[in-house]
Amino acid sequence: MIQAPRGTFDILPESAAQRKVVEQQTEKILGAAGYRRIETPTFEATELFARGVGEATDIVQKEMYTFDDGGGRSLTLRPEGTAPVCRAYLEHGMHKLAQPVKLWYLSSFFRAEAPQRGRYRQFWQVGAEAIGSAAPETDAELIVLLADLLQALGVKGTRLRLSSLGTPATRAEYREELKVYLRAHADELAEDVRKRIELNPLRAFDADDRGTRAVMRDAPTLLDRLDDHDAEHFARVRALLDDAGIRYELDPTLVRGLDYYTRTVWEFTSEELGAQSGVGGGGRYDGLIELLDGPPTPGVGWAAGVERMLLSARDVVPPAELVDLYVATAKPDGTRAAFELARDARRAGLQAQLELAGRSLKGQLKHADRLRARFVAIVDNGHVALKDMASGEQRELTAPDVIPAILREGRIGG
Repeated sequence: MIQAPRGTFDILPESAAQRKVVEQQTEKILGAAGYRRIETPTFEATELFARGVGEATDIVQKEMYTFDDGGGRSLTLRPEGTAPVCRAYLEHGMHKLAQPVKLWYLSSFFRAEAPQRGRYRQFWQVGAEAIGSAAPETDAELIVLLADLLQALGVKGTRLRLSSLGTPATRAEYREELKVYLRAHADELAEDVRKRIELNPLRAFDADDRGTRAVMRDAPTLLDRLDDHDAEHFARVRALLDDAGIRYELDPTLVRGLDYYTRTVWEFTSEELGAQSGVGGGGRYDGLIELLDGPPTPGVGWAAGVERMLLSARDVVPPAELVDLYVATAKPDGTRAAFELARDARRAGLQAQLELAGRSLKGQLKHADRLRARFVAIVDNGHVALKDMASGEQRELTAPDVIPAILREGRIGG
């Protein structure tokens, strides 16, 4: 039997219904704040991620699915959503619109990493981006919106980690200071951390190795080296979160795995997920548009894993699927009249299902009961018996009278 590739999964109807709840809550919460939906292609030019995400990141170095399109062009299945959204912002002239441009997406992404609980090679994320605003209020608004979404979905045991990476100039100075510190303790570091000292020293804060973690406890932190403007921006974000009643923990070791982040960064975790506890996070990326050959443009955004939100929520219950009318047939082979009645009912706005399995009439009524159908229309040679499944009452009607009778009773679907 052929199975789905390792690290991928099928979205079955039960899971699809839960995901629909995620989509509905996202649209409700972000839509109310003026965010509009955008979807970008599944694959993009590889250069977009090499330049935008950063060639030194694990994503670009190890995790991207990259292929030749047959015409000598290198394409990559999108590993994240921000760079593609920024590419679309530039390509479609959205910089000419009133700023900020506020967008959200719900898309699948791809990373070649070791599959584990809640982490897959093909996964889904919901994300939000506000491009064109440098105001700290934008950072705070996006954090609050993500907190609202997690709360609406019932994500349990959440914790918000918050920090600031400063501007690229500040971070460049800090990187050199951190490199000196890491070189001085190179013998105590894990091998993979030693290899990345020159390329990406900040990733040492993410190391799981016990020796490396001990070294990093005394390492200098970027949060202590913010310039006055960065510190003022971060203080304003924190004050706004305080006013909104959002609890957070300052974490100077928080390092997002993408090079484009500047200033505010954050991550929501859930104790329901164990060691790999991240549910969603984001940050400001004021230099990304410029990296993609656009004008200097500030931006900030976040992404949250759909699978990880559902795992940590556990009790996301989709609304019951309602059936207004089940069209049964007195004869196992069905009739044209039954087919036409089901079609006409749907056109009238009713949720209508047609018997398709050749069941006996008794079996059809049992199936209609399983579906929680309110009415069953039993069609027999042009005659229709309409049964109210709640009361058991049954009436003989002509086919054209069935739909008006249900509408008069008050339909339950739609």
